[in-house]
Amino acid sequence: MKFENYKLSLELRVDWSDLDMYKHVNNISFMRYMQSGRVNFWEASGIYKMYEDTDKGTMLVSTHCDFKKSLYYPGKAIVKTKLEFIRNSSFGLKHLILNETDEICAEGMDVVVCYDFRKNNTFNIPDELRKKLSQF
Repeated sequence: MKFENYKLSLELRVDWSDLDMYKHVNNISFMRYMQSGRVNFWEASGIYKMYEDTDKGTMLVSTHCDFKKSLYYPGKAIVKTKLEFIRNSSFGLKHLILNETDEICAEGMDVVVCYDFRKNNTFNIPDELRKKLSQF
């Protein structure tokens, strides 16, 4: 499988605290890796800055992870993230979590909604942000 459609990549060290009693990465750690991929996307796309400037940002409404292969310590988790779809006020992010030999260990999907934290409601994705998101 080629990964060129995934323009964002983040390499994380598997930490001892990520493991479970079976000595492989615990499922909750995979969710934290996806969160790191999501934050990487927020920073790259300008969503984080938009939130800091306007109190408008994104809110996670759904997340899903399919586990394919174990990750171990010592090792690395490489999180690849891309925009999967974009709608009026929401969009989806697809994540691949790979080991250091580029084997897929998990596939994840997030759905987020654009949210105005001052007004406590959603808002439609502005054209400028839509264009920026589409780059990923």
